[in-house]
Amino acid sequence: MKLYIIIGAYGSGKSEYSIHLARSLKARGETVSLVDMDVVNPYFRTRDVREVFAQEGIEVIAPEGHFSHADLPMISPRIMGAIQNSNRTVILDVGGDPAGCRTLGRFLDPINHRGYHLQLVVNTSRPFTANPEEISAMITMLESASKMKVNELICNTNLMEHTNQELVEDGIRMVDEAAKAHGLAFDTYLVLDEYADIVSDGILGKKRLVLNYTLKKPWERLVMKGI
Repeated sequence: MKLYIIIGAYGSGKSEYSIHLARSLKARGETVSLVDMDVVNPYFRTRDVREVFAQEGIEVIAPEGHFSHADLPMISPRIMGAIQNSNRTVILDVGGDPAGCRTLGRFLDPINHRGYHLQLVVNTSRPFTANPEEISAMITMLESASKMKVNELICNTNLMEHTNQELVEDGIRMVDEAAKAHGLAFDTYLVLDEYADIVSDGILGKKRLVLNYTLKKPWERLVMKGI
């Protein structure tokens, strides 16, 4: 079974992608664990889908109860156990900043022993990855801080309700340029399902992956509950 490491800067959409990947692999019959290692972002965390995933048969490893927004050290043994369990497909959802990379580095030896596939999710409409040079700098920083190698880039260029075909196409071009500069795989771009009718498949020869909008901001959850 594979070990996937999904990393990305704030606003990249890497947690939404991690959730989609977990469900896709579960649908293929794999036994899946999704590990929330994002110690930075307080709003979009894979731990928020724990109850739903439990019903779907996907394990979520993250702080629980009163510690749901706690930092990482308290669950390190469970993370170590998941990484070392090659009988399960494991997805590590990691923040794409130096703090996230240092967190990942705590498990460098068992990760290298098992082998991994590290995907960097890039939204060119966000700061620090807005052009090929910034994407390249992000790759270099992540690899240096984590002591691991990025294997693949995933383009998630969007501006939510302002997303359109031209915006996504520009993002794909920039990510493609960075991928070629680093010799990385780049085959996939992401589109939320509500924009699938305005952003076509096959842009510049890449594959479109349609995601559902799963993670909600705290104020969006209150609205949904009628508060």
